Amino acid sequence: MPPAPVLLVIAGPAGSGKSTLCDRLVAESPEFHRVVTTTTRAPRTGETDGVHYHFFTPAQFDARVAAGEFLEWAWVHGDRRYGTLASSVLEPLAGGQNVVMSIDVQGVASLRRLAVANPLLQRSLSTIFILVDYERLFARMRARGKDDEAEIARRMATAEAELREAAKFDFIIESRTRDEDFAALLKIVGQAKARAARPI
Repeated sequence: MPPAPVLLVIAGPAGSGKSTLCDRLVAESPEFHRVVTTTTRAPRTGETDGVHYHFFTPAQFDARVAAGEFLEWAWVHGDRRYGTLASSVLEPLAGGQNVVMSIDVQGVASLRRLAVANPLLQRSLSTIFILVDYERLFARMRARGKDDEAEIARRMATAEAELREAAKFDFIIESRTRDEDFAALLKIVGQAKARAARPI
């Protein structure tokens, strides 16, 4: 019997480094496939459609929602939608592929609910929260230079709510340096594989 596939779902506030962790895991562990999620926000400088996100117009997003193609989706930061197409997760898992993805805490809650009725998700799913203290998070958002002050304020308000959800996750990484965070993630990968191997 091949090993049960693992679905690592990484969440945390904007600026916590979750996308960087996903990218590094895929780069250094080819057994993992990165899920590209979908958003209605405009691409930032240097972002590529289909690589960083699938960038949909609101009308395109609505059409996919109406067709039942999303595994989960939610309003984030007030006026934007983010979501995960079901095919991008369920098809790789059904083929035995380990999957890693980065979504917000609302999306994680949706996946937990879906897993109750989906044995493949239930067995594979391990959730990870990147915990960053408020001051460090604010400094990171400023340093990355991607957002204006109004956007940073909006993201910090969202972050406060997200940080209160950390205790609901299977694993927590207390963010320090990039290398320390990645070492913590690799340790969790081993634990997640052991979880997936248990009978449900």
